Amino acid sequence: MTQFYDARGNIYGVVSPQALREAGVDLPASACACASSRQTWSDAAIKLCCDWPEGQQPPDSKFHRSDGLLIGPFQASPPFDVLIVNTDGTLAERSGNGLTIFSQALTEQGLLAEQGALLRVHHDKGEAVETSVKPAEVEGVEGFWLDLGQADFGPCAVGAQSVENVDFNGRKVSRIQPLAALDPTWSHSQFVRIGNPHCVTLLGDKSALPSNEQMRESPLNEGLTQIAYAMPTGAGDPCPAGVNLQWAVRESAQRIIARVFERGEGPTASSGTSASAVACAAWRVGWVEAGEVQVVMPGGTAPILLEAIDGERVRVRLFGTARLIG
Repeated sequence: MTQFYDARGNIYGVVSPQALREAGVDLPASACACASSRQTWSDAAIKLCCDWPEGQQPPDSKFHRSDGLLIGPFQASPPFDVLIVNTDGTLAERSGNGLTIFSQALTEQGLLAEQGALLRVHHDKGEAVETSVKPAEVEGVEGFWLDLGQADFGPCAVGAQSVENVDFNGRKVSRIQPLAALDPTWSHSQFVRIGNPHCVTLLGDKSALPSNEQMRESPLNEGLTQIAYAMPTGAGDPCPAGVNLQWAVRESAQRIIARVFERGEGPTASSGTSASAVACAAWRVGWVEAGEVQVVMPGGTAPILLEAIDGERVRVRLFGTARLIG
């Protein structure tokens, strides 16, 4: 019923709405209705599709065998509606790796045309977020370009509260007290919205990058959860709706090393929108120029294309590829 795909170390299950209903999940008919009623069905869908079957969980694995669940398509022609369900049952507004996987699934179903299509992610935080996707080949690798649109910057873009303005490389960025309390080197952050909210902490040295292993351990895990997750799981501080966290270091021209702690998931091997947010934040503070930017994460390197609209605005595109693993 559920097929699993890998995109740069992120694994998502893909399942059709009809298959979920046939399996006993009380899913409404439309994606919009599903989003508004997610608290009535999302936990059951995750348990059915993403939890390891009893007795089959590998040693040292996490409880879930994927980073989330993609439910769709809800129709056989574009635009294609989809739900992105985090393993904690919440809905994401956008996921670069998730939409890459969904595009691959649509291609295998014969639904995604050569000219591409519009994907609409429905969630319970506002209007559906649209992403245009087009099949492409980059350096001999077949995949998809996702047009993520224009990035917005600053506390207002992500609904951040009670943050302090500080200088970094001649630019105004933010100091988030809960982050700085965890590590004093985490004192310069750039907020970015690319359909979903991000907080990119800019570092001067690789040694300040947290590893995924460190972010899974207490007390760091608890501290980051309080910042990244909305209530009641976290504190929603400084963003009441929660925020995806990234840390970034400039390695060389047009190349950034990053780590990711996702709202609703925790530390992750990679994230497409997080990589895009990192590239946008690096452009904003003068680390990179418009054009291709490489963002290196534990799960792989994400090619990002930045198109400067003017000195304050930038448009972002993400290339991704996915493979079926089961």
